[in-house]
Amino acid sequence: MQVQNPILPGFHPDPCICRVGQDYFLATSTFVWFPGVQLYHSRDLVHWRELPCPLRKTMQLDLRGCPNSGGIWAPCLTWSDGTFYLIYTVVRNYHGIFKDTPNYLVTTTDIFSGEWSEPVFLNSSGFDPSLFHAPNGKKYLVNMIWDHRLENHPFGGIVLQEYSPEQQRLVGEIRNIYRGTEIGCTEAPHLFYKNGNYYLLVAEGGTLYNHGVRLARSKHLEGPYETDPVPVLTTRHAPNAPLQRAGHGSLTETPDGTPYMVYLCGRPIGEKKRCILGRETALAKLFWDTDGWLRLDGGGIAPLPEISVDLPPVPTEPVPKTDCFDTPTLPERYKTLRVPLESIGSLTEAPGCLRLYGRQSITSQDVQAMVARRLQSHACEITVRMDFEPTDFQQMAGLTVFYDTFNFFYLYVSRESCGRALRICVRDNLCFSQPLDLPFPIKQGQIWLRARIVGCSLQFFYAPDGECFVPVGPLLDCSNLADEGYSEIGHEGHTGTFAGMACQDLTGRGAHADFWSFTYQDIL
Repeated sequence: MQVQNPILPGFHPDPCICRVGQDYFLATSTFVWFPGVQLYHSRDLVHWRELPCPLRKTMQLDLRGCPNSGGIWAPCLTWSDGTFYLIYTVVRNYHGIFKDTPNYLVTTTDIFSGEWSEPVFLNSSGFDPSLFHAPNGKKYLVNMIWDHRLENHPFGGIVLQEYSPEQQRLVGEIRNIYRGTEIGCTEAPHLFYKNGNYYLLVAEGGTLYNHGVRLARSKHLEGPYETDPVPVLTTRHAPNAPLQRAGHGSLTETPDGTPYMVYLCGRPIGEKKRCILGRETALAKLFWDTDGWLRLDGGGIAPLPEISVDLPPVPTEPVPKTDCFDTPTLPERYKTLRVPLESIGSLTEAPGCLRLYGRQSITSQDVQAMVARRLQSHACEITVRMDFEPTDFQQMAGLTVFYDTFNFFYLYVSRESCGRALRICVRDNLCFSQPLDLPFPIKQGQIWLRARIVGCSLQFFYAPDGECFVPVGPLLDCSNLADEGYSEIGHEGHTGTFAGMACQDLTGRGAHADFWSFTYQDIL
């Protein structure tokens, strides 16, 4: 079966995979989107269906106040003796020389149920934690260690410590087992044991265009580790490859022993070569060479946009283009920003629609009312059917194309001197603009708003009847919806673009907006 990469398009960074029998399970980062950690299930490594997110309760995950691109980093999903183990970092701060990175563990025996244990705190010494189930029955945590001392490289190596399931805590000595290569930024460690060797798979080079995957091995768990002189995978020397920024890999084997690796990548487009869909999940087929190192099937070190998979296809149900919000829960593909839906809205207050209550502004990193889903194509249309009756200019609701609170586009309904009207608000790397010179008057009652994205261009539309759409505002450059531009303002961006529904009431009176349908479809 030929497979086109990425296998999970759109914002799906830091993939981690494990196999249980014939079933494959995959976890990706969610950063400040709630619920936390995206999980998928597959039988063929190609067709994936969403599972209930494991961190669905505020006692498991509190994201209020987390900075943009903070929150859930690099979850690790493993299975041993009938139990799934999920380890994750909640990044509370990462600006300046310090990082606040508490790491937690939750478990379940039924990954399909969405019911996971209360979190067990592990450590805060760094991020990208991973759990290794050793052949002797013991369990070990590995994570990169963050060194804030200015005379040292902040990526201080990979540390190892035993985890006691009985005591539910880390025990014993902390050992720094691997410092990495001259490429630097050694992170994302995964340990496994094969043919008498302990193998350590790591990412290096940072998550932009110098990213890559490296393998090291040792006869002893504590090291020393010998580094493979050749990266398993990287595009740092292949600037014209369609998949860029390749790195942060995780390994699995099919039942016949064929190795595959999931890894993150980006697909830059436009004159600025930016990845507006964020970091995506791709698949590579590997083999073991005669020296005991992993190599890409087909040769080279740059990943291929198309590979073969030696498993029979098991297709999943297609995702509907339109959601009408007539179910008691949101589909798993929808996310809220930092807080759960019950804090900002309801699916039962007004049957047949999603009601959002106006909270803080669209730039708030505390509580704002937003429900959104990933962009997964470079050419798509997003349409919402909604109703909102504002009584004040500080009350807003509408359709947003949103990277984070520093970069977004927002077509919203508000109250102006002319009555109910549309406005556009744009934030581009902290700079605000309003591309509509004057408010755009609209009728009362239900309306339809649309965003059409083609490449790095975005156009908003309005229709009073769902059929006769007219443009609102100019054609907009949306290339700012990407990680790559953040160095210009001294920040880091690690997420991806979402499209969604939002409502604000800066008066504090709690005005609400009703959204009757949300349609996402690829075009061209």
